[in-house]
Amino acid sequence: MTEANPLSLGQLSVWHDIRDLRPERRHEPNNAAVWALPPGTRAEAVSAAVHALALHHPSLRTRYDLEDPDEPRQLPPDKEVRAPVDLVDLTDPGGDGGQRPAEIALALAARPFDLGREHGWRARLLARDGAPSHLVFVKHHIVADAWAQEQLHQELLREITAPGRLGPPPPGPADLAAHQHSPAGRRRQRAALAHWEHVLAAAPPTALPRDAEAPGAVVQGTLRSARARAAARTIAAREGSSLAGVVLAAFAGAVARRCDAGGTGTGDSHDNRLMVQLMSANRFTARWRDVVTSMNQWVPALIEDTGSAFADLARAAHWSGLAAFRHGMHDVRAVAALRDRLPRAPEPACAFNFVAVPPGAAGTAPDGSGTGPEREATVVWEEPFTTIGPRCYARALEDEHTLSVRLTARDLRRETCAALLWDLHDALLTAAGRA
Repeated sequence: MTEANPLSLGQLSVWHDIRDLRPERRHEPNNAAVWALPPGTRAEAVSAAVHALALHHPSLRTRYDLEDPDEPRQLPPDKEVRAPVDLVDLTDPGGDGGQRPAEIALALAARPFDLGREHGWRARLLARDGAPSHLVFVKHHIVADAWAQEQLHQELLREITAPGRLGPPPPGPADLAAHQHSPAGRRRQRAALAHWEHVLAAAPPTALPRDAEAPGAVVQGTLRSARARAAARTIAAREGSSLAGVVLAAFAGAVARRCDAGGTGTGDSHDNRLMVQLMSANRFTARWRDVVTSMNQWVPALIEDTGSAFADLARAAHWSGLAAFRHGMHDVRAVAALRDRLPRAPEPACAFNFVAVPPGAAGTAPDGSGTGPEREATVVWEEPFTTIGPRCYARALEDEHTLSVRLTARDLRRETCAALLWDLHDALLTAAGRA
């Protein structure tokens, strides 16, 4: 066997989150997308395009040596790949044909991957009356993050309509890992660890109060609002801030007010600072921007003045986020060791991710859905597919009509989560109305 390579830091973060999952939860790192196909697409063209993508991107041909969970390795990409794309006719009442696309996608995602024996993705072609209409694409998070998944979506459509134009082979996760473990990469890791140490030392012990009636419970609700999107864009343009910073400010303010009302549990008064965990896409340089792999990593940020006027809070969130994103690439094992040396280090009060997708993907979420315009803001409650991740995690996404904020929370009642989401929503609308 050819010598295996270390994982990239993003792959290692995924592995750190999933290594100890019980067997009944090993499907939770999977994600399903349902991609609409151009009218008149032939099944053979879809199969050929999927096969071309698999040959083009090393991550789609990579398996893993996980025998030593403390030292996981990625095997050299297989030279060939079997990429069967099973066809399901949705008009056939027998078999899977009686299911809706979302149900088929969920069933495919519910099957865990054996990363040592198989590549971490699968596809199924859906048709109506024999005409292909959608492709269901399921992948393990170690294979691709939201950016990479949407990149695959766009490349699939181009390869279907103009085959053979994928260009030269791109770098893969093993190339990224080699860069991250180079002398320059090691220096960056040390700087990232110093950032963690600084934030952990400065952060207050502020935490969301746990609802006594909901120990261990996990709830998930998604706020969708066209008015919130317009308001956030108005504020961002007026204040010279990023859209992500504006939505983060609204969420951080909602969490801070809830912490203040419930107390910190330490007897200290709330000091208008909040430590949050931000998801860094780590796609800030041209060479690595379009690598198909998982590059997302959590990084801490300390947001000051959470009790100030919204414009000041938005600027604080924007600059705190930028400073944190500079240190997105880190070894999660080193961070865990740092926490062991700092037993008083607080946990983040909340976590936030403004989902990054490639340019040209407006109107389509990474899961393949587009919410469309909403007349009224709504909160839809869902059964969470995964409970991996921080205790209070808001995942924001903008499409061409709507801002969607999905909040997944542990040890909180549905009423508490609803209050956080509507507080975020009202903060955006109120701030946008001020001159």
